[in-house]
Amino acid sequence: MAVTKTANVNVRIQENIKQQAEQILETIGIPRATAIDMFYRQIILNKGIPFSLTIPKSLSAQDDMNEKTFNALMAKGYDQAAQSDSYPIDDVFKELDR
Repeated sequence: MAVTKTANVNVRIQENIKQQAEQILETIGIPRATAIDMFYRQIILNKGIPFSLTIPKSLSAQDDMNEKTFNALMAKGYDQAAQSDSYPIDDVFKELDR
């Protein structure tokens, strides 16, 4: 029987992103290491990222949303601000200028 070597993957990720993802993984019963292994295997099978990496042609405007969708978007933004998961406005504009 051949012994398969394993390797470690160390990454830095925003705490809230990690918590949200791990909560979902726990709900569906998939350990974090298994999910990462699955992602890597999909990269190999697809010979690239296994999902589309595109920028939408336009961003949603309030006029294009119903009240429930708009309120959910605002609540998400508020939560991000409350958790300091945001960037100073000057940094945002510098990034936009680039």
